[in-house]
Amino acid sequence: MNIAQFIESFLEPFAPLKLAEDWDNVGLLLGRRNKTVKRIMTCLTVTPQSAQEAVDKRVDLIVSHHPVLFRAVKRLTDETPEGAMLLNLIEHNVAVYAPHSAFDSAINGINQRIAKGVGLKKIKSLQVLDEQTGVGIGRIGQLSKPTKLKDFAAKVRDFFGGVDIDLVGKPDDLVHTVAVTCGAAGSLFDLVKQARADALILGETMFHTFLDAQANGVTLILPGHYATERFACKALAEEIAQTFPELDVFASSAEKPPVWRL
Repeated sequence: MNIAQFIESFLEPFAPLKLAEDWDNVGLLLGRRNKTVKRIMTCLTVTPQSAQEAVDKRVDLIVSHHPVLFRAVKRLTDETPEGAMLLNLIEHNVAVYAPHSAFDSAINGINQRIAKGVGLKKIKSLQVLDEQTGVGIGRIGQLSKPTKLKDFAAKVRDFFGGVDIDLVGKPDDLVHTVAVTCGAAGSLFDLVKQARADALILGETMFHTFLDAQANGVTLILPGHYATERFACKALAEEIAQTFPELDVFASSAEKPPVWRL
C-alpha cells in the first residue's frame, strides 16, 4: 500500500478534508504520494523530538493532528529549528499528513469523542458544514440532568486522565447544555452564546474570552490544548492498527505537553 492508497482508503473517509476550515493547511504536507507505507506514527504535533522519534523508528508516514507547515516558508535550511526538523524528515523520507480541523469536525472526530466521553446526549454540531450528515464545527449536547459545575468538571477531568483544569464560573453553578470545541477555540464563543449553552469545554482561550463568558453567564472548562486533542491521536493509532493489521502503527512516545505546572 502506498500513501495515496492509504489516504483514499482511510484518512479521507475518516476525516474528509472538505470539513477543514478555510484558514487551515491540511492533507499530505510532506512526502511522495507513491511511497510505500509499512510503519505509521500518530502525534499531536511534529516537533524536533517527535520527528527524531519517527526517524529513529524508521517511520514511513506521520499522521499529525497539527500541520507541520502552517505559515509560508521562504527558506528551508538547518539554521532554524523548524528547517532542521523538516530537512531531517525529508532526508529520511518520512512523509507527513495532517487532518487538523477536518479531524476536529468529523463524524467520529475529536469534538464528537469528547462530547460522548463526558456523557452528553442529543449531540449535534454547533455549526453544520455538511447538510447531508449534519456534521460541522464543534458539538453541543445535554447532560441527563442539571449538574453542579464542580461535579461535571470532575467528570471532565477524569475523562482526560486527571489533568489540571481551569474553570470560569462558580463551583455550584448548574450546567445542563454543554458545548465542546477542542484546542484553541475562543473564536467560536459567539456560536456557543447563540446556542444558549450553559458551559463550554475547550482547550485554551484568551483572557477576554474569560471575561465574555463571565459576563454572559457561560461556564468554561479548560483542560488544556494538549489534553483536548492528544488523546484522540493515541486512539487514532489504535484504530488504524485494527483496520490495517499488516501495518506497524503506534502513537508517539516522545511527545510531551510543552506546559507544566509547579
